[in-house]
Amino acid sequence: MLQKFNPQNKDIKVYINGQMLHRNNAKISVFDSVVQGGDAVWEGIRVYDGKIFALDRHLARLHDSAKAMAFVDIPSKVTIKDALFKTLKANNMRDGVHIRLTLSRGEKITSGMDPRLNQMGSTLIVLAEYKLPVYDQSGITLITASVRRNSPQFVDSKIHHNNLINNIMAKIEANIAGADAGLMLDDRGFVAEANGVNVFMVKRGELLTSNAHACLPGITRGIVLEIAKELSIPARERNISLAEFYAADEVFTTGTMGELTPVKLIDGRAIGTGTASFKVMQKINKRFAEWTKEQGTILPF
Repeated sequence: MLQKFNPQNKDIKVYINGQMLHRNNAKISVFDSVVQGGDAVWEGIRVYDGKIFALDRHLARLHDSAKAMAFVDIPSKVTIKDALFKTLKANNMRDGVHIRLTLSRGEKITSGMDPRLNQMGSTLIVLAEYKLPVYDQSGITLITASVRRNSPQFVDSKIHHNNLINNIMAKIEANIAGADAGLMLDDRGFVAEANGVNVFMVKRGELLTSNAHACLPGITRGIVLEIAKELSIPARERNISLAEFYAADEVFTTGTMGELTPVKLIDGRAIGTGTASFKVMQKINKRFAEWTKEQGTILPF
């Protein structure tokens, strides 16, 4: 499902290191680490009805990722919150908004890999756009990608970094196959996640999701597990094979960009009845929508 340009975003202002710039002028240096080597961390965050949802969780993960990558100059959470508030206020945005928050290691004094060349401080970018969930709630299709998801022996997937080449390669495979996303396996052949979202399945009333061995333990994924506990839905994390997903009663994906989305087909196999009428997912999704209204950091304007 290809996203389309939203005319509401024609004149948005983007925050870059304290400056508020029109989207046409929002540029960073060719010496910035995100350009030089994808050396940055990021978060996708949503705004619902005047509240930034799960903001503290996102900022905690951003800080954890930056620390794991040995960033020297990490802006405080207060500083980042202020940048978010300023950006949303400058654009008069209060609802139906997705924020791409990026923190790079910063600009280098000359091109090169060595982080000691980064002597100008980190680069903080806040890109807020009007963007509804990107997946069709009538259901999406997945194909198994040949590209494997990173395990901790390579680049730990718990680091939410900007080097997304393996995910992009999986998405290319899905595009060629006419599917919506690529389902990625780990180094042992168990299902890890799709190229941009976590995956859940339901079998005989039990909710299952992959161990966070080679998948990003997503914010929405964590919230879904909390909601399941609240609703007394049996749920656990474990290694899950592809065959188990094929035979699932329900499969759905989770992520900030797409929220909760039913999966109709995996590798040509219909999931459940193939109609995406998933009772357990719908029950969780209803409560998730309530959470987005009940919780969040209230915008100060």
